[in-house]
Amino acid sequence: MGKTISCSVLLALISCFYLLFATALDIITPSKSIKDPDVIISQNGVFRLGFFSLANSTNRYVGILYNQIPVQTVVWVANRNRPLKDSSGILNISDDGNLVVSNGKAEVLWSSHVNNTAPNATTAQLLDSGNLVLSNGEDGASSLWESFEDPSNAFIETMKISTDVKTGRKVELKSWKSIDDPSDGNFSFGIEPFNIRELVIRNNNQLYFRSGPWNGNIFIGLLYMYTDNLDGFEVFTDKSPYYMTYESSNESMLIYYELDSQGKFVEREWDAGKGDWSKNYPTIQTDCDVYGKCGAFGICDSMKRTICSCLKGFEPRNIEEWSRGNWSSGCFRTTPLQCQRDNNNGSGAGQGDDGFLEMKMMKVPAFPARSSIINGECKDQCMKNCSCMAYAYDSGIGCMMWSGDLIDVQKFSTGGVDLYIRMPSSELDKGKSSKIIVITTVIAGIVVVITISALFLWRRMAKHKGNIYMDNI
Repeated sequence: MGKTISCSVLLALISCFYLLFATALDIITPSKSIKDPDVIISQNGVFRLGFFSLANSTNRYVGILYNQIPVQTVVWVANRNRPLKDSSGILNISDDGNLVVSNGKAEVLWSSHVNNTAPNATTAQLLDSGNLVLSNGEDGASSLWESFEDPSNAFIETMKISTDVKTGRKVELKSWKSIDDPSDGNFSFGIEPFNIRELVIRNNNQLYFRSGPWNGNIFIGLLYMYTDNLDGFEVFTDKSPYYMTYESSNESMLIYYELDSQGKFVEREWDAGKGDWSKNYPTIQTDCDVYGKCGAFGICDSMKRTICSCLKGFEPRNIEEWSRGNWSSGCFRTTPLQCQRDNNNGSGAGQGDDGFLEMKMMKVPAFPARSSIINGECKDQCMKNCSCMAYAYDSGIGCMMWSGDLIDVQKFSTGGVDLYIRMPSSELDKGKSSKIIVITTVIAGIVVVITISALFLWRRMAKHKGNIYMDNI
């Protein structure tokens, strides 16, 4: 009997030890904290949470890192703006149920900042997705806070970049200040609820890059964005909150995305052969990708030596600045639209003699208005409205129209959308006249060549006949 009890007690102790050990792997509780340099590791060993330092710095941070990658790769930082100056740091669940980072003086350097009604039942678990979840209850069903909803500069699988227009809440990336300083940088990356949803990068809250509108399959302003490049990406824009998420269908590939300190949204793929991350830049690849590079009514073409020029019928607003390579002042229309002249003369809006200049393979201007009318009616709808400066059509979006200044227009070498710019007929006629002049010149040149050739041939034949006549004499 005694042996049976002893064995039962021993098994119970082993079971308790196993449960405690298993808990210690990926969970923080009110009674179990992490002290520098301790870590917790997700269940399958994909990620770890703990203290780290960056190159060229002695500052200590709490973050989430890839656990099985030999190169230190940080995907989330807690105390990014208040680093620890020594190794006295501790990550624990405080008395009020928040996850906090403190130093040796018990000063709180970072907190999850949630209202917790059951602090004694709170746990924080690191998942294999890389998400750190603070929750109440043993099943973790009641989530209070998640690192995925408070990201740093990395976008990893199953994370959501989102905007809730009802609450105003945004989940967006924030760049590091530099490669060795994870504090808040100048750039942010998110999804914007314009008339048509777009991905944007902001520089100090100013628009710096935009993806172009989402058409249900691709963002039409990304040059190399085709459906096969979107494997694993999903964008949901039917109702708020709007969001983008990513989950690779190829389990052998390890990919994540990062908003770097220069404002580029970078794709990083693990190259086991090289033992390092490879890089690809799916957003800003040339100066033309920077928002409004050529100003209002300017067009950017990265294939040209001088990347900025004015749309047909427009001239630089500031010649001196343009000559120095500063195109931000944009362009102005040299000849008023006919409908504008009609309005000024008090003759009503009318359609006048305006027309549209077709520009193929374009990144459409910013802030289009969306219409459900079919393609064939876009032109007529725009023509009826004198404030309509341009229109375009995409089968996934419908008709897009622009009033006011046309900003962030770019010429693509492939893809893009056909854009139609409103012009007075006199400007369109100039193009037709130029073509007519060219054609006429070519035809005249051909006629002259034929005439000269005919005369030359006639003279040779006449001379030949003369020689025959003399021989017969």
